[in-house]
Amino acid sequence: MTVRRQMGGKPQINIVARVLRRCKSTFLAVGLFSGLINLLALTGSFYMLQVYDRVLPSRSVPTLIGLTMLMGFLYVANGLLDLFRTRIMARVGVRIDEELSEKVFAAVQTLPLRSRQGGDGMQPVRDLDQIRTFLSSMGPTALFDLPWMPLYLTVVFLLHPWLGLFATAGALLLVALTWLTEVKSSGPIRASVQSGSKRLAFGEQTRRNAEVIRAMGLGPRMFGRWRELSGRHLSDQLTAADAAGGIGTITKILRMVLQSGILGLGAYLVVHDQVSAGTILAASITMSRSLAPIETAIAHWRGFISARQSYHRLSDLFRSLALDGEVLDLPKPQKSITVTALTVAPPGSPKPTIHNIAFDLEAGAGLGIIGPSASGKSTLARALVGVWQPLAGNVRFDGAALDQWSPAALGQHIGYMPQDVELFDGTVAENIARFDPEATGDAVVAAARSAGVHDMIVHLVDGYQTQIGEAGAALSAGQRQRVALARALFGEPFLVVLDEPNSNLDAAGDNALTQAIVSVRNRGGIVIIIAHRPSALIATDQVLAMANGTVQAFGPRDEVLRKVLQPAVVPKPGPSSGVATGQALATGGAAAQSAHGPHIKMVADRPAGWPEPDRQGGDAA
Repeated sequence: MTVRRQMGGKPQINIVARVLRRCKSTFLAVGLFSGLINLLALTGSFYMLQVYDRVLPSRSVPTLIGLTMLMGFLYVANGLLDLFRTRIMARVGVRIDEELSEKVFAAVQTLPLRSRQGGDGMQPVRDLDQIRTFLSSMGPTALFDLPWMPLYLTVVFLLHPWLGLFATAGALLLVALTWLTEVKSSGPIRASVQSGSKRLAFGEQTRRNAEVIRAMGLGPRMFGRWRELSGRHLSDQLTAADAAGGIGTITKILRMVLQSGILGLGAYLVVHDQVSAGTILAASITMSRSLAPIETAIAHWRGFISARQSYHRLSDLFRSLALDGEVLDLPKPQKSITVTALTVAPPGSPKPTIHNIAFDLEAGAGLGIIGPSASGKSTLARALVGVWQPLAGNVRFDGAALDQWSPAALGQHIGYMPQDVELFDGTVAENIARFDPEATGDAVVAAARSAGVHDMIVHLVDGYQTQIGEAGAALSAGQRQRVALARALFGEPFLVVLDEPNSNLDAAGDNALTQAIVSVRNRGGIVIIIAHRPSALIATDQVLAMANGTVQAFGPRDEVLRKVLQPAVVPKPGPSSGVATGQALATGGAAAQSAHGPHIKMVADRPAGWPEPDRQGGDAA
């Protein structure tokens, strides 16, 4: 049996650290290259020492030519190793991106379902980009070079102890500046990331609500908020840049002072005949090489801090979302749905919106959920399809709780149409097929026919290949709703949950919806419809009435409606139960409906929290 991973289960080890450990052999190779590079970096020091101490006194041209050829060969080898090291680190960054991108994308999808905190929803993607960018920069190479500092300082000590002490003191000063950079930069960089995330999130909200902003003249007010968020972000960025930039400037000045200082100290020692003239240049070059990794590290310290913070954010995010659980593939559900003591709260909220919901549905059932606004109907729908996690209780398909499936596997058995229909940029066919690259044209057309939308689609400019644009902008609200219904029916899922499926439909759309519900029930699926307009309940055989987050009534449709509602115009009842009831109501009752369904008014003993009866039209349910 196949083992697959899912979002759920107990937290596992640090996923980011595990991916980095897989690159251990590559890091060891880079470390070996770094060792060779740092040994070869001594070439300049020894070359200058030999030129001043051997070539010039002996005036030997052949010795100079030999030393120069050897120096050129070693420098070329040094450059090639450095090039290989840089390219290897760039590829390490790409490998880590490839191994983490799936989990990062899963986190982007899951985070809004677990938390309602404000911020930039794409921050995990930016964190992964930050890690990859840092690994591809010169920052990591400086970290690989730092362990070789003692070697260079030892060489300087061998030239003369005073020179060694001078170089060591300079190195300690630069290390102190590195620590100061860490202290001064960490907080501002973290604040900059947070304020930037809020700024981008607000920008995305503005883009998505452009129509409302333009129609209601909210542009200047939105710009005021944008300017406030931008000002805060720019202030944080300036603080971070000033902290790192100021210390970087001090570092450069100190390094120049040290470079000149060791020349002066060397000259003093030469005057007193304690070292040769070549020692001055050799010491200067060697000390410069020993301090270069520290200066490079300080220059890239901001990137290092950002990458480290990104590492911790991703690690904490993966741990909190538990993205590394394992589940087995289960058989396709085909018998029943059981809801037991279900209590659910919105993501990030401790207060439940539905309490102790319980009911059973057998294959072929059609359930209508009715109730006033804010009674918990949409919350129940999200829990039934596994979008929101329950605080207590569970939903089971054929006895198995939803978390026993991976999200991808569970999605094959669920058709869901939310209240706010969202389509994706692509063709109509791709949206109906849920962007399955292996979907056949027959399956797409079958879903469209089941939703009664085939004729509408073929009359579009490019038929099924019509590009609908972002969020389905090329379609009307009613067309988007009918395409979303076809998407929900694609693949003949066992459970179909429709939240206000007829809110934008005309009479023809209502009839198509009824026929779609009947077809799902006839093939042994289960349909759950959340509705305010009673025309959507024609093809159901059971009704669940909610108020204040609890079940007020559950049972056969006509019985519950008689208990909760008093029909003024009642469709002629068909057979007492099953799909036949829905078919009879879909046909025999159609004449008794308006385009918005039969008029219904409330009885005097309606449940607490139920809305006042609609005396004029049919949206009372």
